This record gives sequence, C-alpha cells and structure tokens, in this order.
Amino acid sequence: MTVKIAHTAELQAFFKEAAGFANDEGNSRLKTIVLRILQDSAKIIEDLEISEDEFWKAVDYLNRLGARSEAGLLVAGLGMEHFLDLLQDAKDAQIGLTGGTPRTIEGPLYVAGAPLCEGECRMDDGSEEGVATVMHLEGQVFDLHGQPLAGATVDLWHANTKGTYSFFDSSQSEYNLRRRIITDADGRYRARSIVPSGYGCDPQGPTQECLNQLGRHGQRPAHVHFFISAPGHRHLTTQINLSGDQYLWDDFAYATREGLVGEVVFREDAALGRYAELKFDFQLQPAPEASAEQRSQRPRALQDA
Repeated sequence: MTVKIAHTAELQAFFKEAAGFANDEGNSRLKTIVLRILQDSAKIIEDLEISEDEFWKAVDYLNRLGARSEAGLLVAGLGMEHFLDLLQDAKDAQIGLTGGTPRTIEGPLYVAGAPLCEGECRMDDGSEEGVATVMHLEGQVFDLHGQPLAGATVDLWHANTKGTYSFFDSSQSEYNLRRRIITDADGRYRARSIVPSGYGCDPQGPTQECLNQLGRHGQRPAHVHFFISAPGHRHLTTQINLSGDQYLWDDFAYATREGLVGEVVFREDAALGRYAELKFDFQLQPAPEASAEQRSQRPRALQDA
C-alpha cells in the first residue's frame, strides 16, 4: 500500500522550518525556492515510490557530477538550457519583441578576457598546422532595419580539431581559438581560424552515464559560439552549427535552431591548398532597457572583462 504524507500539515510545516521560514534572517527569495524544491522532491519520492537505495544513489551521482564540474553539461544535455531559451522566446513574443538572429545555448566553456582585435584577427596559434583545415570566417552585424553596426563586439570561441577548448584543455595555448573582434565601419568582422571538430561527452563521465541510462548519445556537431553586443542593442548569445555534420540536427545539447546553420564552403587552391569559407551575418534587437545590453550573470571560468 502506498503511503503519502508529504501533503500533511505537519510535513508542510516541517519543510517551511527546513527552508528557513521560522526566522527573519537569510534570503527570502532563496527560502521560497528551497521550500518548493523540498515540496516537489517529496512529491516525486511519494508518487514514483523512490526507494531509499535510489535516493542515495542519486545523491552520490550529484556528488560525482559536481566533482567533475559537469553540472553545466548535464543541464544542456537534459534540455534545460534550451528550455530557458524557449521560455525567453515566449516572453519576448508576449511583449512584441521579435526579429533578429535567434538565441541559443551558451554552454559551459566560455572564458572571459579573450584578446581584443579591430576588424579582423587570427584565432588559432598554429599548433595544428598541417592537420587542421584553415577556415576564413566573416560577416556583418546589423540592426533590425538592416543598418550595419560599427563598433559592435563579436566575442567568439570554438573547439580545435580534437573537439577540445583552450583553458579546459591544458595542452592548448592561452586563449587559443578565442577572440573578441570590434566590427569596422561597415559592421564587418573577419577571422582566420580552423574548422572545428564536433565532440562528445567524456564516455567515463557522469553526464554520459546518465545519457546511457536514457538510451541517448552525447555528441555535438561542429559549431562556433558567439556573444554579440553593441550599444543600445540587446546582447545576443548564440552559435553557428556547421552544415554537413552528421549531428547537425541530432545535437545532444539541443543547440541547433533554424537560422543558425552556417554553410561551410570548401575550396582548393594550388598555392593555399584546401581551405574553408564561412559567412554569417547577425541582426540585433534594440535593447528594451539598459540591462538587456549585458550578458547574463551566469558564473563562468573567469570574471567578465
């Protein structure tokens, strides 16, 4: 027989005590959130008849997830980061904020303070010379009326040919494949880089462990991350997912969206050899308030520059 006690007045009072409502100290917002987590967790335990063994196995999993710093990876893999984008899209539509380049997930691998360049730059450090395919990436930043935005900041980062990122991969040089580019008078940015590789979750990590139990893979298509910002315009967090990748529309992190596929064109040159070209333009919405010009306060690897 199923026993349910979480709804009783005694348990509700107990949860309020545990969440700090019996005192006037602390953070009232956090108290409200913790109370809801306690109430909903108790309901899940009762409704799904979670055993004690299952409960403590979950606690152990959270310990291992945190120890590996994979919580940000798991929330992307379970679609929660994509949900935040969908929720913001719905809020925007409700108040008539439409148009511009679609947003998509940031992911957990941004590092602030990348070198700042005017108009154009080289992103790679040459360490994969002869292995990587050179990629020429360029485009323009516009407002919703099609006017180019001079002085916009294009902050971009991507993986190397092994699917790893500088800072998180100690074998790479500092800020390899990470740059900030200030657009020129025509709102244009240009970067010489390399074609990134897609990648997957660590097969031995807790994120892939969870995905295995769900019968899912942990692969991402090749992609380039972007923060785009300009005075008076809404900050844009997005990424270009590269055409032709087998995981383009099967991204475990659900980041691929219509309007965010970059068409990569490969060319052969007698002198230069094989190289790739990728052109992608961005459109920014006007900022409804000053705070919208700034990226979120999400904790990141380094302090924002």
